[in-house]
Amino acid sequence: MGDDSEWLKLPVDQKCEHKLWKARLNGYEEALKIFQKIRDEKSPEWSKFLGLIKKFVTDSNAVVQLKGLEAALVYVENAHVAGKTTGEVVSGVVTKVFNQPKAKAKELGIEICLMYIEIEKGEAVQEELLKGLDNKNPKIIVACIETLRKALSEFGSKIILLKPIIKVLPKLFESRDKGVRDEAKLIAVEIYRWIRDVLRPPLQNINSVQLKELEEEWVKLPTGAPKPTRFLRSQQELQAKLEQQQSAGGDAEGGGDDGDEVPQIDAYELLEAVEILSKLPKDFYDKIEAKKWQERKEALEAVEILVKNPKLEAGDYADLVKALKKVVGKDTNVMLVALAAKCLTGLAVGLRKKFGQYAGHVVPTILEKFKEKKPQVVQALQEAIDAIFLTTTLQNISEDVLAVMDNKNPTIKQQTSLFIARSFRHCTASTLPKSLLKPFCAGLLKHINDSAPEVRDAAFEALGTALKVVGEKAVNPFLVDVDKLKLDRIKECSEKVELVHGKKGGLAAEKKECKPVPGRSASSGAAGDKDTKDVSAPKPGPLKKAPATKAGGPPKKGKPSAPGGAGSAGTKNKKGLETKEIVEPELSIEVCEEKASAVLPATCIQLLDSSNWKERLACMEEFQKAVELMDRTEMPCQALVRMLAKKPGWKETNFQVMQMKLHIVALIAQKGNFSKTSAQIVLDGLVDKIGDVKCGNNSKEALTAIAEACMLPWTAEQVMSMAFSQKNPKNQSETLNWLSNAIKEFGFSGLNVKAFISNVKTALAATNPAVRTSAITLLGVMYLYVGPSLRMFFEDEKPALLSQIDAEFEKMQGQSPPAPTRGISKHSTSGTDEGEDGDEPDDGGNDVVDLLPRTEISDKITSELVSKIGDKNWKIRKEGLDEVAGIINEAKFIQPNIGELPTALKSRLNDSNKILVQQTLNILQQLAVAMGPNIKQHVKNLGIPIITVLGDSKNNVRAAALATVNAWAEQTGMKEWLEGEDLSEELKRENPFLRQELLGWLAEKLPTLRSTPTDLILCVPHLYSCLEDRNGDVRKKAQDALPFFMMHLGYEKMAKATGKLKPTSKDQVLAMLEKAKANMPAKPAAPAKATSKPMGGSAPAKFQPASAPVEDSVSSTVEPKPDPKKAKALGVSSKAKSAQGKKVPSKASLKDDEDKSGPIFMVVPNGKEQRMKDEKGLKVLKWNFTTPRDEYIEQLKTQMSSCVAKWLQDEMFHSDFQHHNKALAVMVDHLESEKEGVIGCLDLILKWLTLRFFDTNTSVLMKALEYLKLLFTLLSEEEYHLTENEASSFIPYLILKVGEPKDVIRKDVRAILNRMCLVYPASKMFPFIMEGTKSKNSKQRAECLEELGCLVESYGMNVCQPTPGKALKEIAIHIGDRDNTVRNAALNTIVTVYNVHGDQVFKLIGTLSEKDMSMLEERIKRSAKRPSAAPIKQVEEKPQRTQSISSNANMLRKGPAEDMSSKLNQARSMSGHPEAAQMVRREFQLDLDEIENDNGTVQCEMPELVQHKLDDIFEPVLIPEPKIRAVSPHFDDMHSNTASTINFIISQVASGDINTSIQALTQIDEVLRQEDKAEAMSGHIDQFLIATFMQLRLIYNTHMADEKLEKDEIIKLYSCIIGNMISLFQIESLAREASTGVLKDLMHGLITLMLDSRIEDLEEGQQVIRSVNLLVVKVLEKSDQTNILSALLVLLQDSLLATASSPKFSELVMKCLWRMVRLLPDTINSINLDRILLDIHIFMKVFPKEKLKQCKSEFPIRTLKTLLHTLCKLKGPKILDHLTMIDNKNESELEAHLCRMMKHSMDQSGSKSDKETEKGASRIDEKSSKAKVNDFLAEIFKKIGSKENTKEGLAELYEYKKKYSDADIEPFLKNSSQFFQSYVERGLRVIEMEREGKGRIPTSTGISSQMEVTCVPAPTSTVSSIGNTNGEEVGPSVYLERLKILRQRCGLDNTKQDDRPPLTSLLSKPAVPPVASSTDMLHSKLSQLRESREQHQHLDLDSNQSHSSGTMTAASSSTANIDDLKKRLERIKSSRK
Repeated sequence: MGDDSEWLKLPVDQKCEHKLWKARLNGYEEALKIFQKIRDEKSPEWSKFLGLIKKFVTDSNAVVQLKGLEAALVYVENAHVAGKTTGEVVSGVVTKVFNQPKAKAKELGIEICLMYIEIEKGEAVQEELLKGLDNKNPKIIVACIETLRKALSEFGSKIILLKPIIKVLPKLFESRDKGVRDEAKLIAVEIYRWIRDVLRPPLQNINSVQLKELEEEWVKLPTGAPKPTRFLRSQQELQAKLEQQQSAGGDAEGGGDDGDEVPQIDAYELLEAVEILSKLPKDFYDKIEAKKWQERKEALEAVEILVKNPKLEAGDYADLVKALKKVVGKDTNVMLVALAAKCLTGLAVGLRKKFGQYAGHVVPTILEKFKEKKPQVVQALQEAIDAIFLTTTLQNISEDVLAVMDNKNPTIKQQTSLFIARSFRHCTASTLPKSLLKPFCAGLLKHINDSAPEVRDAAFEALGTALKVVGEKAVNPFLVDVDKLKLDRIKECSEKVELVHGKKGGLAAEKKECKPVPGRSASSGAAGDKDTKDVSAPKPGPLKKAPATKAGGPPKKGKPSAPGGAGSAGTKNKKGLETKEIVEPELSIEVCEEKASAVLPATCIQLLDSSNWKERLACMEEFQKAVELMDRTEMPCQALVRMLAKKPGWKETNFQVMQMKLHIVALIAQKGNFSKTSAQIVLDGLVDKIGDVKCGNNSKEALTAIAEACMLPWTAEQVMSMAFSQKNPKNQSETLNWLSNAIKEFGFSGLNVKAFISNVKTALAATNPAVRTSAITLLGVMYLYVGPSLRMFFEDEKPALLSQIDAEFEKMQGQSPPAPTRGISKHSTSGTDEGEDGDEPDDGGNDVVDLLPRTEISDKITSELVSKIGDKNWKIRKEGLDEVAGIINEAKFIQPNIGELPTALKSRLNDSNKILVQQTLNILQQLAVAMGPNIKQHVKNLGIPIITVLGDSKNNVRAAALATVNAWAEQTGMKEWLEGEDLSEELKRENPFLRQELLGWLAEKLPTLRSTPTDLILCVPHLYSCLEDRNGDVRKKAQDALPFFMMHLGYEKMAKATGKLKPTSKDQVLAMLEKAKANMPAKPAAPAKATSKPMGGSAPAKFQPASAPVEDSVSSTVEPKPDPKKAKALGVSSKAKSAQGKKVPSKASLKDDEDKSGPIFMVVPNGKEQRMKDEKGLKVLKWNFTTPRDEYIEQLKTQMSSCVAKWLQDEMFHSDFQHHNKALAVMVDHLESEKEGVIGCLDLILKWLTLRFFDTNTSVLMKALEYLKLLFTLLSEEEYHLTENEASSFIPYLILKVGEPKDVIRKDVRAILNRMCLVYPASKMFPFIMEGTKSKNSKQRAECLEELGCLVESYGMNVCQPTPGKALKEIAIHIGDRDNTVRNAALNTIVTVYNVHGDQVFKLIGTLSEKDMSMLEERIKRSAKRPSAAPIKQVEEKPQRTQSISSNANMLRKGPAEDMSSKLNQARSMSGHPEAAQMVRREFQLDLDEIENDNGTVQCEMPELVQHKLDDIFEPVLIPEPKIRAVSPHFDDMHSNTASTINFIISQVASGDINTSIQALTQIDEVLRQEDKAEAMSGHIDQFLIATFMQLRLIYNTHMADEKLEKDEIIKLYSCIIGNMISLFQIESLAREASTGVLKDLMHGLITLMLDSRIEDLEEGQQVIRSVNLLVVKVLEKSDQTNILSALLVLLQDSLLATASSPKFSELVMKCLWRMVRLLPDTINSINLDRILLDIHIFMKVFPKEKLKQCKSEFPIRTLKTLLHTLCKLKGPKILDHLTMIDNKNESELEAHLCRMMKHSMDQSGSKSDKETEKGASRIDEKSSKAKVNDFLAEIFKKIGSKENTKEGLAELYEYKKKYSDADIEPFLKNSSQFFQSYVERGLRVIEMEREGKGRIPTSTGISSQMEVTCVPAPTSTVSSIGNTNGEEVGPSVYLERLKILRQRCGLDNTKQDDRPPLTSLLSKPAVPPVASSTDMLHSKLSQLRESREQHQHLDLDSNQSHSSGTMTAASSSTANIDDLKKRLERIKSSRK
């Protein structure tokens, strides 16, 4: 029994997984006991067993399995986390338990499934059980069915979805196994119990015997509605209450539940759709047209059989419907008519809503056919039209029906009325709004007076039905003229009517998705024909006010329905809300009490009307809790609010109770399906309390919640009418305030302006000032949405009030309405509808205007008035016009019908009396505003004649005509004007005034349109003739308009139209077309218009997207030219004061200042892109010249005309230089405020500036350079990236100026070049500057060479393009230049390269003449004496200057082998000794004289530098943001819908297709490289890493083995992966998210890759392996240290266990571990030691010492010991406290080993190792013995002698000397060389200078304490070496080091610099290490990839300074000099303060 005792000791969870069944049995028993003991469902104990529960149920031993099932059942019942196991456990139960012979096992299995359902996992359980039905084993199928049946019986059909079960039932009935068939029968009976006859259709095809048996069983079932007996956890409280009630004898629950359950399943839903179109006879369409009726009959019969299928699949039935319609309408054989009608019925029933689209075609035909008398035909037609009605809405077919009502045939009239009556029965109050009722009532009233009795009867029935549906209040207004008898008859009919959903509906309406839309009939989105069954009939009472909801919206699908009859008002509202409205009947108080008692605690209901307020308060608290816990679907809102309204209801006197009550109302409205019926119950009370000081806010909250549930328009109307029917002014003012707020929150859509205005007028007349103020505030808010037209309603108010209103409007001027924050989803449709209304934003802002009440004025336009207007006497004509003006003024808003007025006014437009012409124009302007968009219909007869007036010779008449045309166009849109030939006819007139005005108008309007009618082409020939007109102005206007015509018509069409011109003209015009093509603006983007929609649309203006209401205030003079463009990008610019919006070129006479407001640069969407395309396609001249010729200047001018303000352009292209200066000054002023515009026109601005470089005037040049400095600073702040086009047309010309004789200009140009590197990659700048070195101007050559040196110094060799070799050869040529400065510059540049790159330079520059070579060698020798700071700088890499070259392109760019960057060696050697870089570069020298004399310049330089840098050091920013990444298109999605996009892209990373994977990686790289975007990856790191190592595995196993694959592809993919990883592990916050398991797999993948011999064989392979090396180092350093250590330990354990694993693999894992050990001193505090020790414990358990010793290599045991030793050394005895996670410490030797080590280290306390762990070994105890002191000093000197730690040693020595001033270090120095002694002394002196100097320099305060970071001995000597191996040290110490260097460079520490050569030579030795490690040897291709990466990583401390010129001058050495400097610095500082 040895093995027995083994397992007895195991913990429970391990027993449960044991091989021995006994052990498992014991484990399960113990687990069961544990489970029963745990009381807390959230106890962590549960989680331990999460992974085991599946094993419990699937145990292979039957006895053990039973015990396991018992334990699992208890687990599922009690564990909080059990839900996570649903899928696996239930599938285990199905496959492994249900097939067991033991009944007990099956019972437990079923119990477990049911328990999962109880814990809310029903869907998952059902899914597994349904899968089980496909099992081959009948036992399993039977058990699954039985489980489903029990679940249904216990939980009910709400929890168990019946549809999927019913689908598989027929298959189960066909099973060969009798058990399955019997079980199927039982479940069929159970389902029938829940859904009754709905089950019949799906089962109609089963075996008739079975069906008969079922019928027998079904009959036996009790008729009562079934109720669930078991509840979900969330419902169990409810169950408890139910039981309470039943025990009290009240089984009153029946009815309520019933309603919930029954309508859940619709038989139609359960059916499979049948596809019938393909089954139609092939010759059907021929036969249906055949002459013989028998053939037609055959065709129809075939269709009839097919359409009998109860559910048809959607398809294109248009042809079939057309054929059937033709038979119904035209066939002479009535039998066939009836047959075709039956077919239509079948189609409508089978397709339901999908048939709706054909309804409109068929209805008129059927109605017309009712003239047939034959009963069978009439019946067939009635059935057909009724079925069709159910597929559409009454609204959609209303026009057709109304049209037929006037038919003369009485049968048709009768049948139409009967059809209307039947249709009304299906409607509800909300689907039959007044707008629809009005035309129907009008038609029916004619019928009740008809001579035919059957027509009268039918009409009475229809009216009676309407009365029953919507209530008397709604219908009575239409029955005013009906006499009493007829009225009684209508009422009598109404009483007889049975509505379709009268009784059956129950409460279904509330729950189902029937969504009637106010103002429309039921939405066509409602499923099936439910809207006919499920909508309960509302009693007339509570919903009487409902029809007021006019503002309807279109249904979800389908276009807005066609407008109704002439009088149909409802259809006006094209847009509006689309809502899911809940309709419910009013319930009696008894029913409400019963429903409420089901969901509320009994005590709560009893205490509702208690006389003690405290009890009432307690009751409310209970009530609130209950409501909070209720489920939306189960909340009986109406019952609850009725309970609240019960006595004392809203008369509650205690404010606390009242506040709670109001809060509960808000809760119910938010959480439940809250209907208008419920709202009616509470609104009165809420309005009553809105003015209450204490309860007002709660009341407002409740109102807002109700508005969200029942729509704001309805709620607002109710609330307003209630508030103004009371007397309480406080309530009125607060209601108005609430409404103002609500409108802002909900938006304005659908609000009934008319109703509000009357209420607002009442409020304005109130005596209480608060009410008036609130009313004015409300008007202000309405103004935001309605615009200036709102004021018209109030013009008759008192002047004092009107001025207040105007003041309020003035305040709102310029604001755009806020985007709605509530009820937003409901606005979502408006965008889609817009698209359907045509391309032109026609109905842009009409919705608000449509709501305004319009007056009919046609009766006032009498014939007398018309004759007056046409009278011979001008005075009478004037009187007539005055009258018309009066009529329009009075009416304010008028209907479009204006009788004879148009013709009368038209004749006045060419009146000989110009005053009358002007008056007519004013009237027409008024008319446009008054009629609104409806004026469209008058464009042709009145609008075009206005255009004719534009040809008038009088200026003021033309201006009036233009204003009128604009006022009209604002209302109508441009489409109407451009359609037809009228406009081209006008343009044809050879009137210069007309032509120039009309072309000016078109040039202004066309750019704002998204599309134009094709008729625009008709204007083109006339446009061409205008181009050659005699009149210069006409020609100018025609040229201006040309690009806009082309924008819409395209170049081809325009060019084609030149065909008819004379040859000479043709050439001229074609040249102009070419020119215009360059300026052609892009069409305005569509979305801008959509954005204005949710805000309720702008007011009448059509073309001004969001800005409309603002501009509109000066209604007719606004010229919205700049707006659309501006609004696209900038929203409403506050600068655009509307009156000054005129930029019409024709108004050249406008005064200067008036012109100059507004933006100077217009944003033309895609303008820049278009210009680039044109330049690429050679459509315009390329910007390339030695001196600018006229055609270039002209081209630039035309290109600028579309996007630069006219007046500025005039300045820019003026012949006088002073105007250029003025233009530059304006551009400087507008730079900040118009960033968008500047960037949009950047290419043009830069081109214009290049022209200025050719000016001779220095002041312009200086000003231009000043502007450029500011411009590039702005661009780098905006993270803009210069395009190739912009760079190539600007940089070469800028470089010309670098050779200017004036020093100050050269300096500026260099500064600009320097800044340009922030917006354009340095590597791309290089070739341009290289080109500059070929200039004839020696100054330019010298400066360019110097700049090249700076670039190399700042960015390393990678900037040298095309390759370093070629570049250096070209530079070296200049060593032999005849000009001394050029020679020097060339030498300096090559020396700079030498400093960066070492001896390799000689290889790169090729062979030089002896003379040149000796000069170079001499210069290099000289420079070696003062080492340059370059290498450090180089590693620092300015982050802003990232090259935006995509990683894969760069990573493997082929290049010559010599292009080998040893950047890392440099980095390594230097970052160890940053202080070696003592040289002060030019830009860091202090020009103290200048500083003292001129504070200004420094003030703007210094603080910026310091401020910027300090932030960067202290903020935990790991990767500075890359400045010039070209943002990929994927970014926007990344940010808007980030998570899902990232998930998708990550999923593509693991794709088997290499390209997909590369693309995905590139996108992720794009994100990772931008700091602000990178955080988007947070949370996805593990997922991304998993995808990556899956891809690595895929490459390793599949791609590499695939012969067909190009290995280049694989290398490319590897590069992307590695590049990505390097980016990722650069960002510490993201790197730390990687979890242990993922890191383990990642390291496994990377090490496997390193060892893959197949890769080494590839030419690029070495490179890949090197970069992997680099990546591994990154992973080790940046990941969460605990996770990576843990991962490596597990990986090592696995690799040692795996026999297949290569020893090399384990060795690399151990190398990684050693690396981690070296990092430990720095990271120990961030590591979770308990976890690491647990991992070591497990390792030692698996590998005891003996086993480890057997390993071939001794490394594993050494690695482990080293790790433990380091941990002990760092933590000391405390390490033993970290063994908490180890359950049984005796299982491994860990504890013993640690104790041994501790003991050993205690004994060795004097040893060196111990001292190194002490923090700052310099602080030695005073009493320490002499020997110890000697040891210590020896230690220090040893450090000084070693290369790595020399600085640390010197610092320790300095500390030691300071502490023990009498200490004698002579003996130690005595034995050393003279050189070493002077080195030490000098080192100490330097440190002393540093420390002492530091105290006096305030700039370093704040970080001074950290400054000494290098002087405090580091805890171990490994730190610096770790940092250096790959030159990637990123700790703050590095930055502080650099700061320190800067301070030295700034002259703060330069003593003894001259006599330092020995030190430097000592320190520069390691510059090229003897053995380069693989990371050092990275090929330049990789370094190019990493150029951008490393820039991210290293903060450059002097990125704001200009480059060093290469001439480095050391500061003087005398101390006096330094003291002098310091004093001067102090002086400067104090003067600053």
